[in-house]
Amino acid sequence: MNDAPQAPSEQPADAVDAITAQWYAVRPDLETTPMAVFGRIYRIGRAMGDEMERTYARYGISRGEFDVVATLRRSGAPYTLSPRQLSATLMLTTGGMTGRLDKLEKAGLLCRKPDPHDRRGLQVTITDRGLALIDEAVTAGLEVQRAALTGLSDEEVGLLTGLLRKLLAGV
Repeated sequence: MNDAPQAPSEQPADAVDAITAQWYAVRPDLETTPMAVFGRIYRIGRAMGDEMERTYARYGISRGEFDVVATLRRSGAPYTLSPRQLSATLMLTTGGMTGRLDKLEKAGLLCRKPDPHDRRGLQVTITDRGLALIDEAVTAGLEVQRAALTGLSDEEVGLLTGLLRKLLAGV
């Protein structure tokens, strides 16, 4: 890792470079490479999160609500999970999940029914309307994400994917 902030020669300096340069000016003893990496990851996550929120809003759902319906969709037919399974998959409390389920059920995107195998349990199933909506919303979201990657070659996308997977495994 370098002591002085570095920007790739083909890219102009960005706001993160300015921040690390300021730190270098007042604390040249600090090694700011981690700040440069995670500062960019945070900014990318924030910008893309906001963009995805706008994209899903066109379908009348929030990003969190998208996650619930998408989880049911990708579970495969019959697109049914328990609220507990949804909570675990999405790392939400059961209380947080209940609010999302209430809103999505009211919108007609999913339904809750008693679990035939557990009289105390429920099953959450995507409706036909929810299935159509999520298929459109996921396609639109992927288009936004694909557009964000247009500045990278296929090889760079593959390299970035692998590096991020490795970084995620280490945190």
